[in-house]
Amino acid sequence: MSGEMIRTTAIKPVPNAFCPGCLHSMASKLIGESLEELGLIEKTVMVIPVGCSTMGLNFWKMDMVSAAHGRAPAVAVGIKRVQPESFVFAYQGDGDLASIGLSEVLSAANRGEKITVIFANNSTYGMTGGQLAPTTLVGQKATTAPRGRNPETEGYPTDMCALLNVFKAPSFIARCALNSVSGVREAKRAIKRAFQHQLDGDAFSFVELMTNCPTNWGMAPLDTLKFMEENTLKQFPVGVLRDRKGEEQE
Repeated sequence: MSGEMIRTTAIKPVPNAFCPGCLHSMASKLIGESLEELGLIEKTVMVIPVGCSTMGLNFWKMDMVSAAHGRAPAVAVGIKRVQPESFVFAYQGDGDLASIGLSEVLSAANRGEKITVIFANNSTYGMTGGQLAPTTLVGQKATTAPRGRNPETEGYPTDMCALLNVFKAPSFIARCALNSVSGVREAKRAIKRAFQHQLDGDAFSFVELMTNCPTNWGMAPLDTLKFMEENTLKQFPVGVLRDRKGEEQE
């Protein structure tokens, strides 16, 4: 077995511009590998909204559409309806998806639109300076909550997987974490599973990837992995909430 690291052809051989230690880079690698292994790169349209994911416009090697803040699911739905033969997915952060674009993702899921959404959740507004996000943990500090999130004034963290799981239409919903080797492997399996649901003509598929933000958390990259294990994953436990294909097989 070769120890050589091979770059997926879905990504250009250029720096990705993410902060050192940011797991957005790992998420990008897994998405790119999954697209390549499924033979989807040439038929894919990726929708990128506002946030750290926007930097993907510089390094992804596929058709892309840039959407307004939070509107990626709506744009993805429009593309899929007009070009049903295309493989369409959106890559969104927590501020973009769970706050500004909450209605878009809920509506797409409730209608069972045949798109896939990959949700990178680092519990902060990463690109815009570390403001409180819907997924910020109780007690976790932010520029707009310097004493830490207080449920009495800011409410509790939003669990997007649980929220989407209320709807009948979605075909696949899963949450994975990128802070460990085993978690990375599970994440890739979930991404490919979600992509396969769309390929087979199934309804809305969704994968939440728990990530970090060393810059806005004010931590060294390795310390963020420990923080995720001891704090983040207790609030957002990993697992597959729904897999219609698995249910059919049983």
